[in-house]
Amino acid sequence: MLKLATIGVYGFDGDSFLERLRQADVCLLLDVRQRRGVRGPDYAWANSLRLQAALAEAGIAYRHHRELAPTTELRHLQYAEDDRQGVGKRSRRELAAEYTRRYTAEILDPVDLDPIVAALPSAGIATLFCVERDPEACHRSLVAQRLAAQHHLTIEHLRPL
Repeated sequence: MLKLATIGVYGFDGDSFLERLRQADVCLLLDVRQRRGVRGPDYAWANSLRLQAALAEAGIAYRHHRELAPTTELRHLQYAEDDRQGVGKRSRRELAAEYTRRYTAEILDPVDLDPIVAALPSAGIATLFCVERDPEACHRSLVAQRLAAQHHLTIEHLRPL
């Protein structure tokens, strides 16, 4: 059975992120962010070009799957719910129900995941990558759930140690 992981930016620095990928035997990172940058000096390592260079040096392949990224409108819908609940985006624990419904209908349902599954490595594992620390607070968990259900993948969520 194929295995897939998920991982976020928050809670890691560049070195601990790469070490966590090595520990999990990740050989392919699937970036599902729309904007491939993260604000703030603590997370500059996660900006696309820097991240790709570090991954290449570590022997980890990189692919961007923008088709799985939420639109700006959907992100703003989630931000509005975060504001309503008084939750900072870096401390969000779960996705808003309306965000989940719309992301599934507008992004996930139309995407053909078969090519992604066909490109998964036979040795090592791939990981879905986005920003939030907790997968439950990120759309990557929705992608992972769909892949598990449709393609019988085992999912592991990688978190900072």
